Amino acid sequence: MQFTSERLDDNVLEREFTLGEIPGTLWTPESAGPVPLVLMAHNNGLPKSDPRLVARARYTAARGYAVATIDAAGCGERPRSAADEQARTELRRAMRAGEPVDEIFESFIGPLVENAVPEWQTTLDAVLALPGIGGPVGYSGGWTALGIRLAVVEPRIKAAGFFAGGYVPRAQREEARQVAIPLLFLLQWDDEGNPRERALELFDAFGTKEKTLHANLGGHTGTPWFELEDGCRFLDRHLK
Repeated sequence: MQFTSERLDDNVLEREFTLGEIPGTLWTPESAGPVPLVLMAHNNGLPKSDPRLVARARYTAARGYAVATIDAAGCGERPRSAADEQARTELRRAMRAGEPVDEIFESFIGPLVENAVPEWQTTLDAVLALPGIGGPVGYSGGWTALGIRLAVVEPRIKAAGFFAGGYVPRAQREEARQVAIPLLFLLQWDDEGNPRERALELFDAFGTKEKTLHANLGGHTGTPWFELEDGCRFLDRHLK
């Protein structure tokens, strides 16, 4: 892991890093460690520098966590193949037109998850090797399919917070039954990009005995700010 820049602001240290071809950002509190780690992912395709992700990461770090995020292959500012670009374009077109998107979604998001998981595990290994950062580890983010797979294959993750989840590949919908860690699931009731019934079905499918659903009125980007505070309390219960 090579750090390429750092900035201290309001007692939170923000460091950009590269890990081979993987670009990422690590936020840590200025206070002495060791502190728990939260892997924070945004919706697939959005960059790690997205303002909403950065705001959540900084808030969480200020609450006493190390927070790491990366641009996975084909996401954010990393190169995309012509096939990926075409699939994204077709998916957006079909969703705007109200056409069925399941097959497009499966063929595009499924491989994206498969490629992303090893990179997130490599990042987890590297961040946990840094001084002042220990376990346990949590996951928080809008990329629900990635979070489901990581929760199933990565035993170091002890709790997870998911945002929405209406469109999740079939493989991860089946894997949801194997998720056994505590779970906080956020749902925007009028989310234009995540069908409500599918999200509720996914919540019902999770195998964990400790799962909580928070539903709020509003569209995809209208999650109330207080949910971030509640999310940190959830992490506090299970990671501290």
